Amino acid sequence: MLLYQPKDGYCYNSDTHFLYNFIIENLKNFKNISGELLDIGSGSGILGLLVARDNSRLNLNQCELQEKFQFLTTTNSRCNKIEATLYKGSFLTTQFDKEFDICVSNPPFYHSEVIKSENENIKIARYNDSMPLEEFIAKTSKILKQNGKFFFCYDVKQINEIILCLNKYKFNLEALQFVHPKKDKDATLILVYARKNSKSLTKILPALFVFENQEFTLEVQEIYKKCATHSIKVEIL
Repeated sequence: MLLYQPKDGYCYNSDTHFLYNFIIENLKNFKNISGELLDIGSGSGILGLLVARDNSRLNLNQCELQEKFQFLTTTNSRCNKIEATLYKGSFLTTQFDKEFDICVSNPPFYHSEVIKSENENIKIARYNDSMPLEEFIAKTSKILKQNGKFFFCYDVKQINEIILCLNKYKFNLEALQFVHPKKDKDATLILVYARKNSKSLTKILPALFVFENQEFTLEVQEIYKKCATHSIKVEIL
């Protein structure tokens, strides 16, 4: 998959690859995945495009606030011959004309008290001022169909708030996976699968370790191989 990215803005990273793999592995529990897929804060479009690529019966929808990324997400959809409907503007204020079967997102999750980048595009993409956790979960609950699936990644330090907000807005926590830089390091990222109005017990998947002896672990290498993405950085005026 060929993906154009900005030279001077936020670029997708390994978090998105790990989330994509987490989504695909959890969707294996269902037959004939179909319906409406929404990528919230689509950026360059990578997450939704990968999920749609592997599930051809899904109709891809994307929502993106920044004009630079609206251009990139549209360009990347065309380049990879995947039809998509783009909603331009803030996810929190967008009026959607449909409900969705699956919502996926690599949202801005760094806490607002963290020292911020001076690049405005990076600020919006990384820090949760523009999309606070509770508002993000509340809006997703409104636009998902009954039993709709919700996949996202977040800063593991905010796990308590994640669980409280999911419960508050009628989501059941179906599966979690913790991502660790190394085996002897604490987890830094959490991958979350929640389902609207479900009553299933939560499944904790084996932890994902990124590095071993300064190299990617075999599991991470396999994830990158499965993604098969190639980036080209471009300057956007």
